[in-house]
Amino acid sequence: MNYLQTKLSLIALSLLALLLFSCSNEVKKEKVEPPKPNIYGLYVDSLNIYEGVVKKNETLTDILLPHNVSYKTISEIANLAKDKFNVRKINSGNEYKIFSKNDSTEEIQYFIYESDPINYAIVDFTDSINTVITGEKEVTIKERSVSGIIENSLYLTLNSQNVSDLLALKMADVFAWQIDFYRLYDGDSFKVIFEEKYIDNKFVGIGKIKSAYFNNGGEYFYAFYYKQKENGEYFDENGKSLRKAFLKSPLKFGRMSSSYSKNRFHPVLHRFKAHLGTDYAAPTGTPIHSTGDGVVIEAKYKSNNGNYVKIRHNGTYMTQYLHMSKIAKGIRPGVSVKQDQVIGYVGSTGLATGPHVCYRFWKNGEQVNSRTQKVVSSNPITEKNFTKYKLYVDSVKTIMDSIKIIKSNSLKNGVTVK
Repeated sequence: MNYLQTKLSLIALSLLALLLFSCSNEVKKEKVEPPKPNIYGLYVDSLNIYEGVVKKNETLTDILLPHNVSYKTISEIANLAKDKFNVRKINSGNEYKIFSKNDSTEEIQYFIYESDPINYAIVDFTDSINTVITGEKEVTIKERSVSGIIENSLYLTLNSQNVSDLLALKMADVFAWQIDFYRLYDGDSFKVIFEEKYIDNKFVGIGKIKSAYFNNGGEYFYAFYYKQKENGEYFDENGKSLRKAFLKSPLKFGRMSSSYSKNRFHPVLHRFKAHLGTDYAAPTGTPIHSTGDGVVIEAKYKSNNGNYVKIRHNGTYMTQYLHMSKIAKGIRPGVSVKQDQVIGYVGSTGLATGPHVCYRFWKNGEQVNSRTQKVVSSNPITEKNFTKYKLYVDSVKTIMDSIKIIKSNSLKNGVTVK
């Protein structure tokens, strides 16, 4: 072989080696993708999955025994989980999942209980020592705005725009000190910019209301969410807090069945007498909320009042809640309560013809009409923060004012009114 042939051979071998190296790299690039964790952060591709919904009166024991988990192990899990979730009070309707080995043993590896669409607890059986951890699914927040003119109810108006009923409750919370949601009028209107929560593109709940407008009986109110300190609050366009000393009502929603009166015909006694409270009718078991911060001074049963709670809020104000089906756990004289805390449940104990709460209000030792009391706002925007707040509110209010109010019965043909 001459020199030229030898050189050509060497070049050919070099090209072949380069080609082989290149092919080797290509093979490396085509590596199999590693498994990805599921929404609970677990690697379960090789496991069997059983999905279920907790049935009425079903217990953790009922769920796990068919999957060969012993009574002893279930008892151990209950002790491990007590600081994370109460396994003895799993709620019917909540979802759970069981992952087990994909072999003849079908040995359980994980049990997952969803306390709500976002929060969950995992019981890990993969180690000799069982563990319990809690977590939250990754939530995507989407901003949305809706508006409407109320016809019949706020719920129906929102439903006509495919908005969750939960938004009505959120709005009632925001404007609890300004608007009596038992007395909305046909023609009242609203606008709201709010957050919706999604997991894997599935709607799971309403987030924060960012700003809102409500026209109630010709009187309008604005609400802007703003963080002045660590926690955010709602303020009006002038920087006054919407949170006042008392809620308008001890119930979230219901029906005012009887108002404060100096001379009302009593439905049980069948004679005219003063009714120094406001009655709100609602189904038995509906939560009753304290309308303000205070200390419980009475929580007991009396023949006329039935089960009731009385709260001293300060040196000026007291409130009382009558005819409860039962008083909430832990509510007793001397206990401090917070505004909006559940203190009992609607019933018809004492002198009552049906389930309702009689809400009584004292000012300086005299029973007065709670609905006519004017209570000054608290915690306004500070002077230091006001300029920054005003700039923020002006920009958000411009957006809010540009939203057209949609009339619900005109949605199908696209007609809107401003």
